[in-house]
Amino acid sequence: MIDLDRLYMDMALHLAEEAARDDEVPIGAVVVKDGRVIGKGRNRTITLNDPTAHAEMEAITAAANTIGQRYLNGATLYVTLEPCPMCAGALWLARIERLVYAARDPKAGAVESLYRMHDDPRLNHRYPVTAGILEEQSAELLREFFAKKRKDKDGGR
Repeated sequence: MIDLDRLYMDMALHLAEEAARDDEVPIGAVVVKDGRVIGKGRNRTITLNDPTAHAEMEAITAAANTIGQRYLNGATLYVTLEPCPMCAGALWLARIERLVYAARDPKAGAVESLYRMHDDPRLNHRYPVTAGILEEQSAELLREFFAKKRKDKDGGR
């Protein structure tokens, strides 16, 4: 499983790199079911002027459209950063089977850092989580992106 997790997370990292090239926060996501990629997404909140255009949301929508149904039973979502509350909620609503993420998000993570939505017994669907797959690569991409943003903001100093 770890080799496949690394393979699909690498795909998500490539999508995150695409987002960074478009000056979007570099986060990418891939949905896999039965060994097939059924959905991909990357952050496009600036491009689309849409605060909900997170990588996970795009990947979930694409996956649901691919299989022609709203529930993603049996599917795994791979994402380069721990999902925020909105995205963790979308995973719950989509009935995702499993979540794999790379880096923790101590400021907005709703899976393990701030909240534990994925295993809240009050909800009618829970899903297992694997964290830390290609964590350093994802964290470095985010660090570089925000360092460049700070440098640009400070006039290149």
